[in-house]
Amino acid sequence: MTDTERTTRSLHGHDVFVRRAGTGPALLLVHGMAGSSATWQPVINVLSDHFTVIAPDLPGHGRSDKPRGDYSLGAYASFLRDLLLDLDIAGATVVGQSLGGGIAMQFAYQHPEHCQRLVLVGSGGLGEEVSGLLRALTAPGVEYVLPAAFLPVFGDVVGGATRFLAKLGLRPSPEVVQMWLAYSSLTDTDTRTAFLHTLRSVVDLRGQRVSALDKIYLADQVPTLIVWGDNDRIIPVQHAYDAHAAIPGSRLEIFEGSGHFLHADDPQRFALLLQDFIATTKPPANLELVRSTH
Repeated sequence: MTDTERTTRSLHGHDVFVRRAGTGPALLLVHGMAGSSATWQPVINVLSDHFTVIAPDLPGHGRSDKPRGDYSLGAYASFLRDLLLDLDIAGATVVGQSLGGGIAMQFAYQHPEHCQRLVLVGSGGLGEEVSGLLRALTAPGVEYVLPAAFLPVFGDVVGGATRFLAKLGLRPSPEVVQMWLAYSSLTDTDTRTAFLHTLRSVVDLRGQRVSALDKIYLADQVPTLIVWGDNDRIIPVQHAYDAHAAIPGSRLEIFEGSGHFLHADDPQRFALLLQDFIATTKPPANLELVRSTH
């Protein structure tokens, strides 16, 4: 395990927080809605002995700036391209969890020359179904209600309770921790505003409003790994089977007993799976040819 470098870089006048570790082939890890690069740290600890691991806080998330601007999948995909170029990295295996999976697919579509492999982890953008809570948060006027639900004092109370339980030897599951971190981030006004803009770009009251299924065949020449928890309550595991059927040659791995944050639930298994996937696949010989042949 190598030390993780935590830096802030400037892209187009906005600060971006990035975790970077290791040397070797590049891995770009993209977190989900209301998350941050911190979700990947246990995975980075394992992978950094073999790869150059890059994990940014997406704009509007974590320690990165939260400007008034475009939070669409296309804008995020362009951000990833610009980040790789800024880091002098020509191409990477792109790993996206939840919203990050939708961004990873958009990146592969918009910038195929930079996408060596595609890894979708409990990914958005593969079907309409999504948790009722996320649908409800897209309702008109919800931005006027949320401040009362995300007062910093609530975070202090729950954080204190968590520390008390830890003293008793009781620890919440990794999934509960990830959900709590997401909740805590939304006590910040700018983060909450960016969250709503991002959420409404991909979800409405009916469910997910952006689907990659009509273009997913474009990934058939890019090695693709689909990973899901069979107990995912945010995005149903059926989406994994549908995507696997739609992408010839893709690899499907189901983590039994895991939920939406399977990479946090079992980082060692997840990291070893990534290592095996990369060792047993090769990027397309000519990435530009991938687009021109369809």
